[in-house]
Amino acid sequence: MGGFQGKIMVSSNNKKSISELTLETLFSNTLTDIPCVNIDENREAWVATEMCAQYLESAIDSIVVRDGNDKPVGIIGGYDLLDNLRKNPTPDFLYQTTVKEIMFKGFPQVDKKIKLKDLIEKWQNSRMLEIGAKCKTDISVSSMPKKKVVTFQQDDHLGKILDLMFEQKTRKLLLENSNQFISDRIILEGISILLKLQKDIDHFLNMPANQFKLEHVNVITEDLKFNRLCSMMDKIEHPYVVYKDIVVSPWDVCLTLLSDNLTELGTDHQKKITCPHCGKYID
Repeated sequence: MGGFQGKIMVSSNNKKSISELTLETLFSNTLTDIPCVNIDENREAWVATEMCAQYLESAIDSIVVRDGNDKPVGIIGGYDLLDNLRKNPTPDFLYQTTVKEIMFKGFPQVDKKIKLKDLIEKWQNSRMLEIGAKCKTDISVSSMPKKKVVTFQQDDHLGKILDLMFEQKTRKLLLENSNQFISDRIILEGISILLKLQKDIDHFLNMPANQFKLEHVNVITEDLKFNRLCSMMDKIEHPYVVYKDIVVSPWDVCLTLLSDNLTELGTDHQKKITCPHCGKYID
């Protein structure tokens, strides 16, 4: 066996909590697959708005800000843009404010040796769906951590919607008595479109909810096991799921991954040895 190279991820005899495993173990060769979307620190806020409208809730949740030497100096996302828009809800904010004035400077930096639980404490990462899909557990949707479903009404204005988001610390609101939702990405996309069509805007917070193109939440009728739920969400461009009175976002998946009950990964992450000649797995 000395000539064989082993692919050993997690031994089936070592039932270590998923939250205690490192990124290197969990993601293997896919750790650096996510592209780094970045913006120059001197660009205007409207440019960041356009970029966030395109990328948020998909491959990334924030844009990396770089200085003139291409060094990362901060991040900017929906929270930063909308929080400042609440303070100055006029086009002046978007056209006269630079990214470096509103970016988040205390951005976290990690390496491949960091444990999952420590990463989740630092940052929300939608790639956790990849881990969840490989977990073997009896946890199902109905047993995941519950949270209050925050709703808005069709005649609410943007000011009230943003107040709800920041008060309830959520990026998504469900439209009352419907399966539609609004998010920071949808709001930024709506503002971006409005700026192109209408030049005489004086106050964004007066925009009614019906000016935004709401999206439909994915409704499931089966109490799916955790790995099936994650596998399904991983295929959704902007994952957000409702089961009865339970809503599940990628962040809820992250919190569930901290459970001590998650101690095994699927067959892809158990002990496997490959033949160096043909590349096939050897039992």
